[in-house]
Amino acid sequence: MKTFKPNRYSGLIKPISIIIDMIILCSSVFLFEINFQHRLLFLSYLSILWLVISFYNRFYEVQRSTKIVQLLTLILKQTVLFAIVLYAFIGFFKQPNISRINLGNYLFFVFVLITVFKFLTFFLLNKYRSILGGNIRLVVVIGKNEKTRQLIKIFKTRPEFGYKFMSQFSVREEGFSLSKCFDYIIDNDINEIYFSVAELSNKQINELIDFADNNLRELKFIPDNKEIFSKKLKYEYYDYIPVLSLRNIPLQESLNKYVKRLFDILFSLFIIVFILSWLTPLLAILIKIESKGPVFFKQSRNGFNYKEFDCYKFRSMTPNKNAHLHQATKGDARVTKVGAFIRKTSIDELPQFFNVLFGDMSVVGPRPHMVSHTNMYARRIDKFMVRHFVKPGITGLAQVSGFRGEIETDKDIINRVKYDIFYVENWSLLLDIKITVQTFINALKGEKKAY
Repeated sequence: MKTFKPNRYSGLIKPISIIIDMIILCSSVFLFEINFQHRLLFLSYLSILWLVISFYNRFYEVQRSTKIVQLLTLILKQTVLFAIVLYAFIGFFKQPNISRINLGNYLFFVFVLITVFKFLTFFLLNKYRSILGGNIRLVVVIGKNEKTRQLIKIFKTRPEFGYKFMSQFSVREEGFSLSKCFDYIIDNDINEIYFSVAELSNKQINELIDFADNNLRELKFIPDNKEIFSKKLKYEYYDYIPVLSLRNIPLQESLNKYVKRLFDILFSLFIIVFILSWLTPLLAILIKIESKGPVFFKQSRNGFNYKEFDCYKFRSMTPNKNAHLHQATKGDARVTKVGAFIRKTSIDELPQFFNVLFGDMSVVGPRPHMVSHTNMYARRIDKFMVRHFVKPGITGLAQVSGFRGEIETDKDIINRVKYDIFYVENWSLLLDIKITVQTFINALKGEKKAY
């Protein structure tokens, strides 16, 4: 049997579903005599409002464990909201000649097609996981009791969920240690860790949380009572077994991921076409006049999932062998006169918009560090690795909150990590826009640690 790489194409499922639904919406209009006056306006209105309603209704957030009843409820809610928006077009744009009956026929036809397609996709994905073994997540379970037994049974008997059970660790068995679990998880490239809250001590839970954060593994709770629901955790059901996720990362949802990527592409293209196109030759002349060496400076940094990439800047220092080891400090003799200006105004960071366009970075996200510094902080600073659950950014929440530039003490990097984790857990497009605007304002005002 042919095997498939886990999650190889899973990120395309939601975008393809959206595109097909949009094609159904727009093409079906021409099958009915609705008598709209402005075809382009009507199609644009439908498309934009469909996306807004879908985002609000989470119409494309169908999980592995979603039940058919939940799917029907989602479709019904989407139908009602879209019907309201559809008929609102008549009054909002003053279109009295539109046929209400044909508009209703259009609505019925569209949602029959979309419902059929949604269920077809749902069942095909289940078959893809259960028969072909695609879109699989490797899991381990820590703890041995009735609830873990039931969960493991679900993993084994419900292959359509897409979970492959690898191993169970019994806390009560002699010789148990979390370090053995951790070694197994690393060696077998486990994606998700499930554990019973009832069987681990607070100290062990903290160790497990730290391990998951620092090694980019998803950690999910099997609760023993309802008290834990008071915490802000992501809550799901696998059949009738309640499961809690420690950290909900909005950018792991495909729709959010593609919204952010669209913002990145449009914004980076704007900067490249309207600013870098004329600024680069001008700066190249000034940089070359003052010192010999390349116009651009390239440095390896750690990005999404800890992968290394080449980060680009305008060169602001005289060429030196230790540039990849030592961060710039106040009054640094390596910084040129032109370099001091472009660092003060953050102009030296602009070539990173090419990194954004190529997909290595985002406009907003945790700032990437030099590889040598990343390795050092990963060992010293708790939860430092959580930053790598998302793409690094040209600017970030930590930077606009006063924690940019040189890291003088551990307090600086600890606070930076706190803001980065908040960003990872609370991302929204509005937050990205707010940070981008604030970065521009800060660049105009000038910042103390921009040196």
